[in-house]
Amino acid sequence: MKNVVIGFLGCGNVGCGVWELLNGFQTEIAHRNDMSIRVKKILVRDVNKQRNSPIPKELLTDNADDVLSDPEITLVAEFLGGEEPATSYLLRALDAGKTIVTANKVAVALNWHLLQSAAQKTGAGLYYEASVCGAIPIIHTLTQSLQANRISKLMGIVNGTTNYILSRMSDNGENYDLVLKDAQRLGLAEPDPASDVEGLDAAYKLSIMSSLAFHGRVPFSKIYVEGITRVTAMDISCGKEMGYTLKLLAIAKRDGDTVETRVHPTFVPREHPIASVSGSFNAVYVTGHACKELMLQGRGAGDLPTASAVVSDILNAVTTSCHFHPTFKNSAEPCEELAFTDNWESAYFIRLSAIDAPGVLAKVAGCFAEEKVSIASMLQKDSVADGRVPLIFITHRAHEQAMRAALARLPKEICILESMIRVEN
Repeated sequence: MKNVVIGFLGCGNVGCGVWELLNGFQTEIAHRNDMSIRVKKILVRDVNKQRNSPIPKELLTDNADDVLSDPEITLVAEFLGGEEPATSYLLRALDAGKTIVTANKVAVALNWHLLQSAAQKTGAGLYYEASVCGAIPIIHTLTQSLQANRISKLMGIVNGTTNYILSRMSDNGENYDLVLKDAQRLGLAEPDPASDVEGLDAAYKLSIMSSLAFHGRVPFSKIYVEGITRVTAMDISCGKEMGYTLKLLAIAKRDGDTVETRVHPTFVPREHPIASVSGSFNAVYVTGHACKELMLQGRGAGDLPTASAVVSDILNAVTTSCHFHPTFKNSAEPCEELAFTDNWESAYFIRLSAIDAPGVLAKVAGCFAEEKVSIASMLQKDSVADGRVPLIFITHRAHEQAMRAALARLPKEICILESMIRVEN
């Protein structure tokens, strides 16, 4: 039987989940893989802290060298999160020839090129399935299962916190601030939720997924990011009335060599499969030339769902004879073969506060027409505030810059832009 010795960097909820799975599945691992996996050392900030798992105290250390410099440890699993010191520790492990398994989307998205280069120099493995969508095997799907496809579109709900908030707002008509506070109370949102609600978490994940999908490095800096903090219950209600459901989507599209990558609130038709994904669930909808459309859905976060992906990576790493690395040029710069655009095409949900007077609608339509933006459907509310009424439009597909130019033409004396939300089919 093969004996594998590993170490942990960090031991929060996910690390404890990995510990529990490795210990709970010892018999199955021995039977299925003819091996035993032993955790020798676990780096923590405080060795005296009470933890959810009964981890023997002698395994805990506050000295990174006990993990990174131990020649018996051949694989390091990282749960620290954030860019530093995680990236530096991972590079040290790889330089020492240790394979790494990580759930850290920030370290991978921002420093993937450094990590892969270090891994290839020493022949070590670099595994990061758990960095995107928890238990959903999207990395394996993109790199292995869909190898015979040219992927043209990837659209995902990849942040459970924002999906929970938007689902609550949609189901109950609640305001954003109220739902966020409740999500924080329930532990579904961090005390500082900025990375989630501002869309950064989803953008890190999209950087990884789109790079694999389009076989070229898509840096985090090339992703347009807009969060959900300005979404109102009125926007969601009006969208529902017009047949749409609001989600924070990570979207990547490729047309020839032109690529667009963006994260923002998005209305999708209520009939679309991704519209039914509610609560803290994640889902990724992929379009390939051979597979056509497929969707993966599941738990995108949490200790055991994420631990499931980590343990799967550990088992894959220690049973393979040749570690897989993407074959595209992995550098800090955008892939030279891809042209990135910020002038994508979509439909738009527009909500205006307009004066209650004849001719206003004609003037608005005229401003849109000047930029070749046409209106597909309209909803007008009777409610009046300060002499103004809400006007809501769904446009036909238009380019982003044309839509922004059309909105800039609107005379402020007759209408004020309250909301612009993109629409995807």
